[in-house]
Amino acid sequence: MTFDLHCHSHLSDGAHSPEQVALRARANGVTHLAFKEHDFMADHSALAQSLGGELDIIPGVEISTLHEGKEIHVVGLCLKADNPALVELLAGQQAARRARLQELDRMMSQAGITGLLAYVSALPTRVPSRTHAADFIVSKRLCRDRGRAFQSYLGRRGKFYAKPAWCPIEIAIKTIQAAGGLAILAHPHRYATTQSGLRRLAGSFAEAGGDGMEVACSNLDRGMLDRLAAVCMEARLLASCGSDFHSASASWMDLGRLPDLPQSCKKNAIWLAAGWHP
Repeated sequence: MTFDLHCHSHLSDGAHSPEQVALRARANGVTHLAFKEHDFMADHSALAQSLGGELDIIPGVEISTLHEGKEIHVVGLCLKADNPALVELLAGQQAARRARLQELDRMMSQAGITGLLAYVSALPTRVPSRTHAADFIVSKRLCRDRGRAFQSYLGRRGKFYAKPAWCPIEIAIKTIQAAGGLAILAHPHRYATTQSGLRRLAGSFAEAGGDGMEVACSNLDRGMLDRLAAVCMEARLLASCGSDFHSASASWMDLGRLPDLPQSCKKNAIWLAAGWHP
């Protein structure tokens, strides 16, 4: 079995359709795939059936949260999409996304940069984000790429920064669990790079009731992989894995191209807790 429990399609901020993502995952040897669209869940049961059972598509979501003043992402795995609490939370998150985009459009329009809302409405995304705003800025030839768009316009020091209004991390965890799912800290190495910082983050996530954390992620060096494994075990969290795939053009984050979980945390692998036995 090959697991990739974190990927995106164009329903959120990915570049490809769910069908294209699933076919690429299958071609790469993935057997268990979880779409983790931002604050949105889609029903992929028909897609899984069309692949003849060759790919197990696991219900999931990636929820943006606020924790100690920082934006932290929590992924939910094995969720019941019709759970009322989950439906309500995601609706609120999506409303916050729309409000943020409208604020960006207002600020940009005042600066003479018009058309953001029309640009995003023409996209297949169901959850508009700053990534789409960055693409819009690039399309206007104001910046060369997304990174520069965030640095100059959309980041905290940017000209058009709009504060997020995400839910507290504790709410995301409780709602995921109420929907029968497992709450996983997404790509923790993006929030903290030192061992002490990772320990504080994982410890506070565990104290908030979280179930696990991503350990095997794309583009990790061996040192960081071992640090994540050690922190995961210390915090007594389940160990998960995911490429965070968005686009085939980013070859360093391809579907299923992940390091193995270190031996130290294989007994805590999330697929064992979920009942999948390689």
